[in-house]
Amino acid sequence: MMPLFVLYRKKKKKKMQDFFWGNHSSLTQFILLGFSSNTKTNVILFSIFLFLYLITLLGNGLIIILIRMDSHLHTPMYFFLSVLSILDMGYVTTTVPQMLVHLVCQKKIISYIGCVAQMYIFLMLGITESWLFAIMTYDRYVAICHPLRYKVIMSALLCGLMVAFCGFWGISCALIYTVSTMILPYGGPNEINHFFCEVPAVLKLACADTSLNDRVDFILGFLLLLAPLSLIIIVYINIFAAILRIRSAQGQLKAFSTCAFHITVVTMFSVPCMVMYMRPGSAASPEEDKKLALFYNVISAFLNPIIYSLRNKDVKRAFLKVTGWGKVPE
Repeated sequence: MMPLFVLYRKKKKKKMQDFFWGNHSSLTQFILLGFSSNTKTNVILFSIFLFLYLITLLGNGLIIILIRMDSHLHTPMYFFLSVLSILDMGYVTTTVPQMLVHLVCQKKIISYIGCVAQMYIFLMLGITESWLFAIMTYDRYVAICHPLRYKVIMSALLCGLMVAFCGFWGISCALIYTVSTMILPYGGPNEINHFFCEVPAVLKLACADTSLNDRVDFILGFLLLLAPLSLIIIVYINIFAAILRIRSAQGQLKAFSTCAFHITVVTMFSVPCMVMYMRPGSAASPEEDKKLALFYNVISAFLNPIIYSLRNKDVKRAFLKVTGWGKVPE
């Protein structure tokens, strides 16, 4: 006969598994419906997304290599840019490879554990990136408003602590999002009308009231999206005021150009995210959600290296220097 303490430990272990992995749910897998059931449409989408994915990896990977190899790019601005590139590569890799497989395969299945893992990693990287944009804005503020003290203020230690702060928010808040979503019972339909396991899409399958989740999502959305965006706006008001005091027209143009790139990237990422995560689940449209998710997941990561490097003389100079394909401008 099995000792009582062994039975107690097994029962306690099962309760913990039920809490974290939702074994009270009868579902062991989900079906991701994706974009279309039409084969020709899926082939076209496969070609487009494969191109975007490969260019995203190539562009962001190239930026990381250039920053690593060129000592002139060993500055706080490019350190944060390299972190952004790493996040973008991880961000798209969490969702796009699986989406590509599902576009050309009949079975579009993801396991329960796989769905949990995908949701957590996606949220962790996205939340980290959201706060990283605020950190990058502060870096531009110090560079423009306090240029003589820039290297002293933006020390290597401070930059490392700032990135660690972003990572902490990502790891902890993604856990809250994921647990609050997957702790709900899922015993009915298992078809997720999305191309990956995103919180709003998964919540629609829950066999329980999700009004509490809507409130949690709104509060977290305020802390993780609206708060850093508000900080970015406040900082940029100060930056623009400082730019207008610059006497040189060329200096004003250069400063405005640098800020415009960053504002474009932040807008492309933050606005769709706020629409997705801060509105009630009942007001969401599956087709609109897919388009929004594509914008802040795929399109944003694809455009980031283009926006930050296309008109960036330092990156161009580093590229020519590393590849040896042309004369390096002085």
